[in-house]
Amino acid sequence: MVKRLLIALGSVITLVAALFAHSLPAHADTGFQVRDGRLVDAAGNDFVIRGVSHAHTWFAQETQSFADIKSLGANAVRVVLSSGDRWTENGVDDVANVVAECKANQLICVLEVHDTTGYGEQAGAATLDQAVDYWLRIQEAVEGEEDHILVNIGNEPYGNDSATNQNWASDTSAAINRLRDAGFDHTLVVDAPNWGQDWQGTMRDNAQSVFDSDPHANTVFSVHMYGVYEQESTIVSYLEDFVDAGLPLIIGEFGHDHSDGNPDEDAIMHHAERLGLGYVGWSWSGNGSPVEYLDMVEDFDVNRLTPWGERIFNGPNGIAETAEEAPIYGGGPTDPPTEEPTDPPTEEPTDPPSGECE
Repeated sequence: MVKRLLIALGSVITLVAALFAHSLPAHADTGFQVRDGRLVDAAGNDFVIRGVSHAHTWFAQETQSFADIKSLGANAVRVVLSSGDRWTENGVDDVANVVAECKANQLICVLEVHDTTGYGEQAGAATLDQAVDYWLRIQEAVEGEEDHILVNIGNEPYGNDSATNQNWASDTSAAINRLRDAGFDHTLVVDAPNWGQDWQGTMRDNAQSVFDSDPHANTVFSVHMYGVYEQESTIVSYLEDFVDAGLPLIIGEFGHDHSDGNPDEDAIMHHAERLGLGYVGWSWSGNGSPVEYLDMVEDFDVNRLTPWGERIFNGPNGIAETAEEAPIYGGGPTDPPTEEPTDPPTEEPTDPPSGECE
């Protein structure tokens, strides 16, 4: 009798364990994850991105940039890739080399497809569906690298056309699910519409439903802060909306100036640090006319910092002061922020932008 009871009890325990395991996301023991609205590594350590963008697809020969970016204190680099829909495609071997450069220089690699920029307003821009096609083509270059890279599905995937932007949530969810069905277990990063600035609130208002559509619950939202974010109040309101909702957010691009207005980079960096949110500045070098002022170094030379480069790397709340190396590379665990959100200032937001950030 006792033996039968023990056998039955063992069967119940086995069944419960199987059901519990089935309910967890695939590969939950490896790679970055979203937990309680925070980006954490496989060991549960909080990871706050402090990095810059590197325009690799147009300057593929500038591989020294990875080491140079790391030497100034960054813990991450956002790498521009092309799906071949607007520029020359970065193939499997090239992407694998990028990942290897990131790992060799102890950087977390945020890979993004740039061809989607401004879809619906920018002629020739690719759809998110086309971006997913590209990710499937180069999947072997990123498989097994969930501890080292994040997949930013498509850069600024819609312009300012309201009729197109209304599809942002459904198209983004569809892209997430295509990647999951294909075996992508990585943390996915999704950009806002309105050239990334979300001045219509489309991403903010639909973020929960998009997050819920990810069967791995492992999607991070990315807002780009340029001229829309001239006022500190606008910055605080947007960032705190996500924090209060328990949804993961990074500032995926920002600058110190722009043709569509003068973003408040001091407020962006201060409140990102206060709230424990990641940020990625645009960009290392190679910006063309008329936005050369967004270069952080001149001609890819780490010894020729521009005023913007000096500000983001060495200024208050800058990369050198606040970046913690990813634990996967031996950096210490990062604790989540404990400071309570403050009341926002009272300035009014600015008018929406009309053009591409880069």
